[in-house]
Amino acid sequence: MQIDIKKAAARISGQVLQTPLFYSKYLSALNKGQVYLKLENEQYTGSFKARGALNKILGLSSSEKAKGLITASTGNHAQGFARALEIANAEGTIFLPTNAEASKVEALKAYKVGLQFHGADALTTELHAMKFAEASGQIWISPYNDPEVIAGQGTLALEMTSQLDSIDAVLGCIGGGGMMSGVATWLHQASPKTKIIGCLPENSPEMYLSVKKGEVVFMETPLPTLSDGSAGGLESDAITFDICRKLIHDYELTSESEIGLAIKYMVDKHHKIIEGAAGVALASFFKRAAELENQTVVIIICGGNITTEKLKSLL
Repeated sequence: MQIDIKKAAARISGQVLQTPLFYSKYLSALNKGQVYLKLENEQYTGSFKARGALNKILGLSSSEKAKGLITASTGNHAQGFARALEIANAEGTIFLPTNAEASKVEALKAYKVGLQFHGADALTTELHAMKFAEASGQIWISPYNDPEVIAGQGTLALEMTSQLDSIDAVLGCIGGGGMMSGVATWLHQASPKTKIIGCLPENSPEMYLSVKKGEVVFMETPLPTLSDGSAGGLESDAITFDICRKLIHDYELTSESEIGLAIKYMVDKHHKIIEGAAGVALASFFKRAAELENQTVVIIICGGNITTEKLKSLL
């Protein structure tokens, strides 16, 4: 399995933003080092997911695109997929859980893409959509379980190493593991000394539980979390499981109150809106600041798609 991040960067160049690596004086004071925020909340569609879906879809042949494309997502991958369809002049359908955020569904209606609803959680929706794609002969675009999607997400780490000479540690949220698999793959080659910390909400830590057990673990009754973008577990054959097991050095879990306080912190200190999954990474840094003393740290702010109502309640 090849994850070619340089090729992905060339393919999506000009169609995604090189997001800022933003120095935080406030966070740097906490570890007496240098702390930077990789602002993927300022990416097209408000999330890093614009990268992976675009790399996958632009890499398809004309005959593959003509079959029609299918994906499943709670929101961020769906927007990245819908935007990629537009760029590639392709047609497709997105399957969403029946309880998907209304604001995310509304955002998708801005694109020319089919929407279908099935299941009450992300994994149920995903498995149904995969079967639908197989039965209908359409092309399945996984949110994370695909080398081309992972390579696309990894381009944000390629940017980081071009923006900063030396990185001691990187913290980023893990759901299905597509983003951090890409990030870890690139850093393993380009900056092997960098410590990679996977961050998860306590209410949905499937990848952490899976790595700990040595096999993919499913939570029968997933708990609600502010980190809705990372919730929902992973497929039993997810290639991200092996990548995370081999390349992620450590894990940190955060509570819902810690995630909420991190979101509020970004508004108070930097006047930036971030979503729950980004709050997970920031909250994890707060817990690790003393351990990361005097180090150069990058926190991946993976997205900014949070509802006004949710943000108001946290503020």
